[in-house]
Formats: sequence, structure tokens, C-alpha cells
Amino acid sequence: MAILSRSRRLRRELSLLDVYAVATGTTLSAGFFLLPGLAAVQAGPALILSYLIAAVPLVPAMFSVVELATAMPRAGGIYYFLDRSLGPLFGTLGGLGTWLAVTLKVAFALIGMGAYLGLFVPDLPMLPLALALAVAIAVLCLLGARTSGGFQILLVAGLLAILASFVGGGLPFVQRAHFDGFFAVDTASVLSTAGLVYISYVGVTTVASLAEEVKNPERNLPLGVFLSLGTALLVYGLGTTVIVGLVPPEQLKGDLTPVATAAELLVGDWGVVLVSVAAILAFTSVANAGLLSASRYPLAMSRDHLFPSRLRRLNRRGIPTASILLTLGLILTILIGFDATWIAKLASALQLAMFALVSLAVIVMRESHIDSYDPGYRSPFYPWMQIAGIVSAGLLIAQMGATPALFCAGLAVVAIGWYAYYARARIDRGGAIFHVFERLGRQRFAGLDPELRSILKEKGLRQEDPFEEIVARAHALDLDERISFEQLVAEASAQLARRLPVSADRLQDGFMQGTLVGMTPVERGVALPHLRLPGVEKAEMVLVRARNGISVPVGTPLGQTRTSDPVYAVFFLVSPEHDPARHLRLLAQLAGRVEEDEFRANWLAASDERALQEVLLRSERFVSLAIEGHGLTAKWRGRALADIWLPDGCLVAVVRRDEEVIVPHGSTVLREGDWVTIIGSPKGMHELRDRLRDGDRSSD
Repeated sequence: MAILSRSRRLRRELSLLDVYAVATGTTLSAGFFLLPGLAAVQAGPALILSYLIAAVPLVPAMFSVVELATAMPRAGGIYYFLDRSLGPLFGTLGGLGTWLAVTLKVAFALIGMGAYLGLFVPDLPMLPLALALAVAIAVLCLLGARTSGGFQILLVAGLLAILASFVGGGLPFVQRAHFDGFFAVDTASVLSTAGLVYISYVGVTTVASLAEEVKNPERNLPLGVFLSLGTALLVYGLGTTVIVGLVPPEQLKGDLTPVATAAELLVGDWGVVLVSVAAILAFTSVANAGLLSASRYPLAMSRDHLFPSRLRRLNRRGIPTASILLTLGLILTILIGFDATWIAKLASALQLAMFALVSLAVIVMRESHIDSYDPGYRSPFYPWMQIAGIVSAGLLIAQMGATPALFCAGLAVVAIGWYAYYARARIDRGGAIFHVFERLGRQRFAGLDPELRSILKEKGLRQEDPFEEIVARAHALDLDERISFEQLVAEASAQLARRLPVSADRLQDGFMQGTLVGMTPVERGVALPHLRLPGVEKAEMVLVRARNGISVPVGTPLGQTRTSDPVYAVFFLVSPEHDPARHLRLLAQLAGRVEEDEFRANWLAASDERALQEVLLRSERFVSLAIEGHGLTAKWRGRALADIWLPDGCLVAVVRRDEEVIVPHGSTVLREGDWVTIIGSPKGMHELRDRLRDGDRSSD
């Protein structure tokens, strides 16, 4: 049986603008250009209120999805989150449910596109056209996320420009009489309509399924999603007000092209052409982004052995061809089998159910207390935000009637059946919920924490993580003679005790115990003994080069001890107890550096202590300079650090004077022969190198 499969990762190609374009493109389509006419049948002019109410359960879901996506940026989005939090049974349900919900929305968009194209070619058969468009969009997705994402940006830019013109031009001509009876509509109708139009917003968080392909996901995912939601609320709030205010109530009810109708009343035939172009852009956008997102669900489920292995294969360009083609087949089936209203209702109900589970997933992940659960964004008002998301989603599904609720229940039965028949025999894992059970005296899933740690290594350091500073001030031990690991631990502990409010004996006991119980990573000739201790304010490290190798006693899961292969590099790391996530990120960064092919050769070839540090430091974030009377730093000699110009974001991390390592302050005066290590952002370091190259003319 498989626990967690390793497969090729998708390329990180999507920028903040791509994230915003995908999220906005999957949001502003049929929900605006087609649904207002259907919503008016139930809610009349109060459909505006229904659109705003529909966004309420989205807010907790949005915060929850963003938190989970920044902690676990993997293809599959909601499926992956539910699988790793609630276990593979809920993962199967979440994967099938979200995959189906997104494909329903894509099908809905294709129907809307056909309706608007029908304004120009009345006899054009809608179904064959929608099927042909689905195939064309699939071909585009087969070209890759970067190509598809660039196309998405162009679509969304054109769409927003036309919508701004429509709203800006229409607001002054809104007829107040069209809003008569706004508050006479009963609450049940307004809530039922809110459930119907909820599909309008689901694209805001669909982009989470592309998290594995997003550059710097901890920044770009939250920002892109929040900007997209703000755009959607603005467009739906003002746009539906214009539609209701321009189109007579009886004419609006059931209209499949309400925006075109409003534009015709506003400016005539050319207005119809303009908004129809916008509609086609919107429908193409949601179909493109929706199919791109939906295809990642079978991919992710296949990676975890819930779907057949063929679906996780990537072609030479890193594209999941089989997953895209399967998703296309589902879209074609939906187009043939369902009408527009039912597609909207079923998609909304499914997405509401999935978002309720996502809110529950955040609660489970937080309460599991897994140190490696390290989201770049944390939902505010926890857990009340998540509880509100669960309750509001349930209320809206109940207001939509029996059929959508039964459809969700039927999907749950199918998911359970598929899991029992196909998936359960192929997997052996649980979710974070088992870590909650462990706290209650039951069991835990040991495979989740290592997986989250591997994600930490892929995500890398955060801007505020002081990795370079820690390495720059680290003491280095260069061993020419072979000594025992116990002797090495004692010497490293003594060095750390000089800089930490912890005794050498306590450090030594902690390092030895961690190694003997198997908590010290030892592989590829490198060992990483590490501790988190109370009372420690900042992390410190000792670097060790053992030219002749050291044997490390390593604990096994059975309580036995084995001797490792010779180790040539040892990194002793001590961090504050209160920040386990940063400690793990620092360890992950070290692990990533030592896994590089050239690490061992560079480590053994380093000429001195400073060179050892530079093997670990990222070259674009540091520079080491000698204070020399004839060099570029001549003007720094005899001056305090506070009087020396450095670019914003750069600082002197350490000063080495003969055999002494000085942690500098603003009053530290530089002397001839000092070596200073400066760290900072790549931009700041580039500026500093340019100034030094020009003779530091501006430092006087």
C-alpha cells in the first residue's frame, strides 16, 4: 500500500496578476451576464440583496481556503486540504464535489456564451456550439498554465474595461420605479435566490487548486484572492443595480441576456455589441480558468492513489494531459444532460457544502497542533469565522430546496462507495484529525508531518526569517582530527552556551537525547542536531566541518541505536521554543542547501571559517568585505557603523577581528583588517555592490 506518492511537481509560473486574472475571470461571467434574469424570477428587484447575501458564506470560506493554500500549496486545492485534514474519505468527497462544482460552472459559462452569440446569429444551435467551445478551451489548457494564464490576463483586462463603461454609463439613468417592492419580497425567496446566485462567487477561491503553480504563494495567493473578491462585490453590487434600474421588471424575469437588454435600452444597438463582447470575454475567461483549475483535482487525487495512476502523469511540458481530457469529458456530459437553472443550483449547493468542510478543515488543522502547519496567512477571528462559514452554508443549502440537498447527499454516497471499492485498499494514511484524536488519547497519522515539512522546504524562507544573520554570526569548528560525536556535541554546546542563556550541560543533554531518539536528520554526510528551548530569544548555530568524518549514533523507531555513515558537516541549531514554525523553516532551508549537488565539494574545499559560512549563504543576499586602507572600503576605516551608508534593508550582521567574532552595534568602530559580513535583500545588495564598485563616492 502507498502512503504518499512522490511525483513530478507542476512548474511555478503564475504571478500575482495571473492569480487575480484567474480568480476574477472565473467569477465575473454567467453570474453577471446570465443569472440576474433567472434570479429576478424568484426575488424581483431584491436580487441585488441576494447577490450581496450570497457573498456572506464566501468570506469565511475565502479566509479558510487562503490559510490552507498558503500552508499547503499543492495542486488539488480543496481536495488536498480536506484529504490532509479530515482524511482520505473526506478527501474523496471533497475532490469529487469540487471537481464537479467547477465543471458545472464551466458548463454554465458555455451555455451563457451560446446565449449571447445567439443575439447575432439567432439560428445558431447553442448545444453544438457549446460543445465545440469546450473542446477549444481544452486545447488551450493543454498548452500549459503560463500560456493559458497570459491569455486570461488579456481576457480579464478587456472584460473589466467594458464593465466599467457599462456601470459608469448606466448609473445616472437608473429608474427608481423599478425598485418598487424591493422590501416586499419574502425572506425565503431572497435566501433561496442567494443560494442560486452563489455560483457567481465560487471562482474567487477556485484558484487555490493552482497553488502549486503560483510563484511566492504566501504573498500572491491571499492578495490575488482578496483583490478578486473586492472586484466581484463591486461589479455585482453596482452592476445588478444598473440592470434592475434600466430593464422593466417583467422584461427582466427569465431574460438570458439581461446585460445586453440593459445596454440596448441605454445606448441602442452598439451597446448590445459592446456588452456582448464583454460577455463572450467573460464566458471564455471562466471556461478557460475553470477547466485549468478543475483538471488539477483528478491530478491531485491520482497522486494520492484515489484515482488511477494515469491521471497523475505529466507530459514533457509538465502538463496533466489525461486529467484535462477527463475533465473535458465531464463538461461535455453536463452540457448534454442539464439545463442552465439546474446547473447553477447544483453547482452552488456543491460549492457551499465544500466550503463548509473547508472551514471545518481549518479548525482541525489548528487544533491538531502540528508544528509544521505553517500558513503564510492566518484567518482572522478564529474559530468564529469558521463556525459562521459552516452554519451559513448549511442555511443557504436548506433554503434552495430538497433537490440540491439530495444531490449533495447522493454525491456523498458515490464518494463513500468509490472510496470503499477502489481507494481504501490502495492507501494507508490519515489526516490531521488523527492528531486531534492523539491529544484525546487515540491515534495520529505519522506521515502528515513529514509531508508538511517537505512543503516548508519547497516554500523556502519568509522575508522576516533571519537565516543569513544566523549563519553570518555562527561559530565554525574545523576539525582535522577524528573525534567522537559525544566530544563534538560537548564542544559545540560550550560554544553555544557563551551566546545563549542556557548551560552547556543542558544543551549537550538535549542534542544527545534528540539524536538517540531519532530526531536528528542524518543523511548524505550531513547531520542537523536541533533544539527549541524556553528563554532563548534568538536562534544561534554552530557549523562543523569534519574533514575525516564523524560517526553519529542514530536512534531507530524500534528504540535501537545504529551508527551512521561518516558525516562531514554538522549544524547545531538552537531556536526559541515559542516559534516552532520558524525553527522548522530554518531547518528546511539548511536541508535544502545541503541537498544541492555541489554542497559537499564546496564544503570540504572552503578555505576558512568565513568561506564555510558563504557555502550556506545565498549569494544574492550577502557580501563579505575586508576593511583595507587601499580598497573600496578604505573610507569605512575608523568610522562607527551608524555613520556608514548602507542601502535600505541591509545591515552588518557580524564583524570578525582577528580570532574574535563581534556582534556589531551602531557604535562599533571598524578597524584595518576587520572582515564585515553584510546581509540584506537582493535589491539592497545589488545597490551596495554598485556603490562599492563606483568607489563609494556617496558615503562621505
